[in-house]
Amino acid sequence: MREQLTKSDVEKIEAEIEHRKLVVRKEAIEAVKEARAHGDLSENFEYYAAKREKNSNESRIRYLERMLRTASIVSDESKEDEVGINKLVELYYEEDDETEQVKLVTSIRGNSLDGRISIESPLGKAIRGHKAGERVHVQVDDGFGYEVVIKAVHVSDDADGIRGF
Repeated sequence: MREQLTKSDVEKIEAEIEHRKLVVRKEAIEAVKEARAHGDLSENFEYYAAKREKNSNESRIRYLERMLRTASIVSDESKEDEVGINKLVELYYEEDDETEQVKLVTSIRGNSLDGRISIESPLGKAIRGHKAGERVHVQVDDGFGYEVVIKAVHVSDDADGIRGF
């Protein structure tokens, strides 16, 4: 699946890759060399731990590079009063008589438990591009959907990061 990333997401990913290649990789190689110097590798826990850390770093680099190769870039620009990426949205669920505040984000930043809703989720797809006061139908699947009212749209002043970025 192609990730949808903003230019800001791409910059953060590129910064992490560079840090991992220039700093973390060098430290991991040194840790492996030092652990190897301690002698018998068959019972050398430090050596296996250092190798595991080095391999984990290389795996993360490959994952991030693959993500960048296959990602599609989406604009995080929207009108001030319109639901868009990185906007805080106050939603009213009529059926439950509850109000919830969510932030619309790209999929790699999504975390519904933290109130960050992905633009690729049914709710994110439904509310994106709408304005305060509008009632929107959220279609979850063929057999279920619900209505939500967008009560307010606010520009978010926090730039919460992506896990690891």
